[in-house]
Amino acid sequence: MARTVHLIRHGQSTFNKQMSLTGIDPMLFDAPLSDLGQQQVADLRHQMADVPVDLVVTSPFTRAIQTSMAAFGHRDLPMVVESIHREHLAASCDVGRSPDALVGDFPHLSFDHLDDPWWHNQDGHDASEKPFAIEPQNVLMDRVKRFRGWIASRPEEHIAVVGHGTFFFMVMDRFLNNAEVHTTREL
Repeated sequence: MARTVHLIRHGQSTFNKQMSLTGIDPMLFDAPLSDLGQQQVADLRHQMADVPVDLVVTSPFTRAIQTSMAAFGHRDLPMVVESIHREHLAASCDVGRSPDALVGDFPHLSFDHLDDPWWHNQDGHDASEKPFAIEPQNVLMDRVKRFRGWIASRPEEHIAVVGHGTFFFMVMDRFLNNAEVHTTREL
């Protein structure tokens, strides 16, 4: 089946804003959208208003869910939370929150199928080094492969996937700006 996939990077997060100012990880876990990010996704909503979409797939990070809701929440579309395309864990913002915490903020979405934790977690990680374990490249690339297979298995013809810069770079070898859309027929 010919399928159209819209890969959409989330709007600017509070982490992105601080990191761009200082170049230092501000230790903002699961950072929400910044004010600029909220404006970016308002613009995204207008950009995607007439684009056919049968399914919205969002990562469980708050910034991605907020982007998905702002861009597509007004449309009567199914929205699936999926962790397979979460961001590569290399910074504090890529540490998520438990499904129980997420459902408290987004009660209209289902999180009960997610592991806890659903982000990269390495047993035996020494927290004195960093408060999180960096996700190995081979683990990320395995997720990219599984993501391609998961999308290919979907019955929907037009899928919007709201996710993250590094993960999408690994999928298409191109880095997306915040709230940028890349439309493709092949992954």
